[in-house]
Amino acid sequence: MQAEQQGVVLRSGAFVDGEHPTTGTVRLLKQGGTTTLELDGAFSTSTSGPDLVVALHRSGDVIGSTTPPAFPINEGDYVVVAPLQSYSGAQSYAVPPEIQTDDFESAVIWCRRFNATFAAARLVANSDGGSAP
Repeated sequence: MQAEQQGVVLRSGAFVDGEHPTTGTVRLLKQGGTTTLELDGAFSTSTSGPDLVVALHRSGDVIGSTTPPAFPINEGDYVVVAPLQSYSGAQSYAVPPEIQTDDFESAVIWCRRFNATFAAARLVANSDGGSAP
């Protein structure tokens, strides 16, 4: 999927390291009736995790509210959006319509098999309410 599509940016944030160094930003966009989660071209995370997924989490401070080194998350606090497409680069994920994104404060890169949070980004409201570039 093309990551740089037109749409209204609802919220965005920069990744904070959890178990592994991770760079880049994430955006939630509204495009027509579809909500999309996008990782930017600067996104990069460790290749050492099996079963990595992109998820939304209820906490605005996932890393600060969990225990190192794995930063495990609890069932009921998150919802999986999709398996991670690539360890680096721009990528885009359609958020299933049954997921109410307003219920979640962060996006996370999470290893489902070992319950390890590689990184999290607090999603904050877009200040200008404008369109994506």
